[in-house]
Amino acid sequence: MSHSNSDQTRQGDAASPYADPVNPALPPTGFKLDLSRAALVVIDPQNDFLSPQGASWFAFGESIVENDTVANLGRLFKAAKKAAITVAVSPHYYYPCDHDWHFGGPLEKVMHSINMFDRKGPLSLEAFEGSGADFLDEYKPYILDGKTIIASPHKVYGPETNDLALQLRKKGVSQIILAGMAANLCVESHLRELIEQGFEIVVVRDATAGPRLPEGDGYLAAIINYRFLAHALWTTAETVQQLALLERKGT
Repeated sequence: MSHSNSDQTRQGDAASPYADPVNPALPPTGFKLDLSRAALVVIDPQNDFLSPQGASWFAFGESIVENDTVANLGRLFKAAKKAAITVAVSPHYYYPCDHDWHFGGPLEKVMHSINMFDRKGPLSLEAFEGSGADFLDEYKPYILDGKTIIASPHKVYGPETNDLALQLRKKGVSQIILAGMAANLCVESHLRELIEQGFEIVVVRDATAGPRLPEGDGYLAAIINYRFLAHALWTTAETVQQLALLERKGT
C-alpha cells in the first residue's frame, strides 16, 4: 500500500512537539510573559540530580549533558534575578521518618534505596552542606540571597504536599517559568498541578532532563506531554531573550 508524501511527513514528524510549525495540530495559546506577575520556579536543583557525584546520575546524566541542563538553569537564575521577577525553588528532601513509609511507587523505592535527598531531620543541617540534598554550589548565590522562595519539600513528585502555590499567590504570581528536575517526574507533576491551580506556565525544554532506562526515555515522554499541556514551550535562549526584552521595556 502506497502513502502520499503528506502522509509520510505526518508520520515521520509525529514525535516532534512542533511537527508542523506552519499548521500545528495544536493551536497557539497566545501566552505573553508579564514580568509583573511572573516567577521562575526551579524544581530540585540539587546535587543528587545534577552533579556527576549525585545518587541518580547513572539514570539522568546522559540527558543532563545533552541538554546542557546545569548551565541552562544557571542562565535562567541569572536572567530572572536581573529582571527582578520572583524566583522560587521547590526542593525534595527525605528525613529518617520518611523511610518508614509502608508503600511507594517504583521510583520512590529507588530514591529511598540510594538515599537520594536524605537529610538528618527537618530541623537539622548536620552534614547537609555538600550532600546530595544540597543545592549545586553554582546556584547558591541566587538561591541563598534572602529573596528566593525556598518552598517546603515536596515528598513524592508534585507540589500538593508543599507550600509552593501559597508562596507564589502571596507574591501575586500567576505566570510561571518552569524548569529543573526531573522532566517526566517532578517537573511534569508540578506542571499538571499548577495548571489545575490556575497558573499560566511556560516550560523551558532544555533546562530539564529525564531518565534513560530500559523502560524508556523519560525526557522524550515529558516533552510530548509538555506540548499538550503547557501554555508555552521555550528554550533557555528564548526565555532569557524574553526576560531581557521585557526588562528593557520596563514591563
